Amino acid sequence: MPSFEFWTLVSLASYVCAIVAIIDILIKRRDPRGMIAWIFALIFLPIAGVVLYALIGYPPLYRKVRRREKRKRIIAAALAARSQATVAAHPADTALATDASQRALMAMASAVSETSPTGGNTVEIHHDAEKMFAALFAMIESARSHVHLEYYIYADDETGRALGDLLARKVREGVEVRLLLDAVGSWKLSRAFVRDLQSRGVRVAFFLPWGLTTRRLNINCRNHRKLVVVDGVHAVIGSHNIADEYRGRKARFGPWRDTTLCIHGPAAAQLQEIFAEDWHFATRESLLAERYFPTVDPAGRQVVHIIPSGPDRRPRILDHLLFAAVSDARHAVLLITPYFVPDNAMLLALESAALRGVRVRLLLPSKSDHWMVLWAGRATYQELLEAGVEIYEYDRGMLHSKVVVVDQRWAMVGSANMDVRSFRINFELTSILYDADAARLLEADFDALLASSHRVLPGEIAAYSFGQQLALGAARMATPVL
Repeated sequence: MPSFEFWTLVSLASYVCAIVAIIDILIKRRDPRGMIAWIFALIFLPIAGVVLYALIGYPPLYRKVRRREKRKRIIAAALAARSQATVAAHPADTALATDASQRALMAMASAVSETSPTGGNTVEIHHDAEKMFAALFAMIESARSHVHLEYYIYADDETGRALGDLLARKVREGVEVRLLLDAVGSWKLSRAFVRDLQSRGVRVAFFLPWGLTTRRLNINCRNHRKLVVVDGVHAVIGSHNIADEYRGRKARFGPWRDTTLCIHGPAAAQLQEIFAEDWHFATRESLLAERYFPTVDPAGRQVVHIIPSGPDRRPRILDHLLFAAVSDARHAVLLITPYFVPDNAMLLALESAALRGVRVRLLLPSKSDHWMVLWAGRATYQELLEAGVEIYEYDRGMLHSKVVVVDQRWAMVGSANMDVRSFRINFELTSILYDADAARLLEADFDALLASSHRVLPGEIAAYSFGQQLALGAARMATPVL
């Protein structure tokens, strides 16, 4: 049995390490709430706090970011040249209505994201799961050169096997197929399933593999993007993953609601650049050949702005975008998200918009696969309701769409939830639609969903039981790590 002196030395060493970690936290100067949470953990649980900080705190986060940036520099110049050529060939200003406010938002989005919108696109919006998967399979079926897929979750179930069989068949037809999966999101995917896909010619890679045996516990910086690019000219992005529940086939969740975009035109070429960057990071294989970036002809008149975000890019891109759009709203703001954990700045933006007469409506789930996140969102209801924000909870099934619509003229659809993890830690993919017709279609879907929702009234929060009030407080306190 270890002696008293041994435990004294362990305790002393843990406190020294905790002090070093606290100094590191103060130097890094990140979100104050997260800093306070880590410092409290290190002071009151020094041994556990030091171990957790070394595994999932700021040091491993910065190591992963530096590794990503190092790999990105290898192909950055070539990808930037392709992006500039695409934007020059399909400039957004020739297709955008002369709206000064729209142009200001576009300029701000370009500045914070270091990307540019393109004109000449056609966008199809899908909400129905079966129709969306049918469109996805049809797009892949049409492939003649290559299919690139990037998903957070891929399951070995009926949906995953059907897609896998289609991908393998396209390989037999001479089409290159690459599948990039997040190692944490797809951790349940069996090695046998992956080996079977690889044996049939599908190139499969995992983003930031993790495991104790490999000495990598990469549970942060996850690739939460959902992306398919076909032949460099067609693409699918949105909030769906590849699993049966995303088709409403699991009774636990009921009908599943996602919002997915099928994009045809130059924006697909920009999405190809994002896939090429992510694939190179995961595999070191360069996808700069001309066949991956063919000449793209205009497919329509819609303006699309592709916004990649993550810890390797400018901080808080999504915070800037959403804050600016809500602050600029004149008439209406609609927001749909499955996980609602806003920071104080976003709460103030929503409340301020409502107080100056903008109709602000939030549509959130009444049940969730993450109960702590659900209650963290509900902990903000009272102050939002008092400011005049309308809150609705969807009752029919799992609401998984991530949509924002402002004044029927500006819309945002993508993979990011409204929480700290999506906005600042994970790799996400967002599309901004500068198109009134698309915005009206998204608003019409929002209104249709209200028929299967109930409005949250101030009295409901006050009537919560003592246990529910405790759950609200505990969940609100946990928001820095959700």
